[in-house]
Amino acid sequence: MRTISNVSVSILAVLVLGSGLARAEEQATAATPVPAPFVPLVYQGLNGAGAGKHVVLVSGDEEYRSEEALPQLARILSSQHGFRCTVLFAIDPATGAIDPDKRDSIPGLAALDTADLLVLFTRFRRLPDEDMRHVVAYVESGKPIIGIRTATHAFAYEPDSKSPYARWSWDSQQWPGGFGKQVLGETWVAHHGKHGTESTRGVVPESAKALPILRGVRDVWGPTDVYAVGALPPDAIVLLEGSILANMEPTAAAVDDARNAPRMPIAWIRERALAGGKKQRVACATIGSSQDLRSRDLRRLYVNLAYWGLGLEDQIAAEPRAEVVGTFEPTPFGFGAFRRGMKPADFALPAPAKTPSGG
Repeated sequence: MRTISNVSVSILAVLVLGSGLARAEEQATAATPVPAPFVPLVYQGLNGAGAGKHVVLVSGDEEYRSEEALPQLARILSSQHGFRCTVLFAIDPATGAIDPDKRDSIPGLAALDTADLLVLFTRFRRLPDEDMRHVVAYVESGKPIIGIRTATHAFAYEPDSKSPYARWSWDSQQWPGGFGKQVLGETWVAHHGKHGTESTRGVVPESAKALPILRGVRDVWGPTDVYAVGALPPDAIVLLEGSILANMEPTAAAVDDARNAPRMPIAWIRERALAGGKKQRVACATIGSSQDLRSRDLRRLYVNLAYWGLGLEDQIAAEPRAEVVGTFEPTPFGFGAFRRGMKPADFALPAPAKTPSGG
């Protein structure tokens, strides 16, 4: 009778085990596809005052749906005003999907190296130094910036961080208030209106009504609440004040209490002094969630801010174009409420239909 040696059994076991592991690896690879290489969302500018100018819009907040607001703003700036717009998102590197909860991942920031205008709508981001350096280089170049809502607290670093950019944190002691305070004019303070139950009416102060940057801006309302703002820099010009409304409807009355006396600034501009006598055009608005952008006149304000930032204010029309482009169904603000599985390409506009040729 033929017998099998211990050595033969061992070899057989290894072969069987190896075959099983190989099949398991194949199955795992098939179940977890490698995400496609990152491709930024770009809207090519058509004819308009912005032709030849590159606007980079950076989203990344967990609550106010910047990932929906900025593609719509980019569509308006590109299709109606001629700007070439690149939109960047917080991305889950494992899937390639947009995930605002990924605070350390905004691929594509090298686009800022060729940008003429930065529109920033992030919240408490902690980016790798190799990515953050593009943001810092852009800001330090003196080129214009527009900050939206949570951009006042755009970055957050741990207290013991060794990053060379830790001073950009919203709560920095080294550079008090970090990027928000030092560049935009304010960092995170508090909610002034009641979050989720009191909305905001934008009021143009008398001193700003004649400014070209407010052409066409008369009726601004949004469901987000008014943020508290401390003392703005002396060079700041307030464009809109926030009247706290009693509920979440645009027809609601203003609350009759001290929070509206005086009203908080919700939009302002400043020309930030830089070394060598240069000045940087900076704008900030604490109203601007995706739902807020249902307001046509708020969309107009952001268009006008882009023109002003780039020195094109003499080309701001009496009634600036700011129609919604494509489908725009903004998601209500809230943590964990983002549309899961969305990718940057999902915000691309369909190619225009080709006109048949021939007779």
